[in-house]
Amino acid sequence: MVVKPFVSSACFTGFSLPPVLCPPHLNQRCLLSSSANPQRCSIGSNRKVSNFRIPKSGLRGNLASTGVPTSVPVRVAHELFQAGHRYLDVRTPEEFSAGHASGAINIPYMYRVGSGMVKNPNFLAEVSSHFGKYDEIIVGCQIGKRSFMAATDLLAAGFSGITDIAGGYAAWTQNGLPTQM
Repeated sequence: MVVKPFVSSACFTGFSLPPVLCPPHLNQRCLLSSSANPQRCSIGSNRKVSNFRIPKSGLRGNLASTGVPTSVPVRVAHELFQAGHRYLDVRTPEEFSAGHASGAINIPYMYRVGSGMVKNPNFLAEVSSHFGKYDEIIVGCQIGKRSFMAATDLLAAGFSGITDIAGGYAAWTQNGLPTQM
């Protein structure tokens, strides 16, 4: 019997999360919702974040099975950060010093060279010196492109708790989330 992946979406108070791909072997444990009963995925050990349950093994299972990072809206990223995830800012040092999320660690994924950008050849080694392979890390950049590439590289290198911040620092500031200079 071939089991197809189950795509679900979750309801939040005031906003919604993009669809989450549940691993095929866990499909029967994902619960559907109605507008009166927000969806909860009962995969593995759930972590309570605000009014939504983030399935710890659900995110990791999604990453491990597809190799594609899970991206979440900035408000969800902020909730994850408050719940103990660490924030990896992959922007250039100049962008980071102009303002960043409070408590973020800056390890550039790319550096500006002339009118373009070049990938940081020491990126994975630098991340490994600050984070463990199983640390829960939210990855952000300015608008979301570099963080998605960085998150993909981190997954390929064996980091399992990686979540990309959709919209990056620009969306973070637009939503009035805490920053520092």
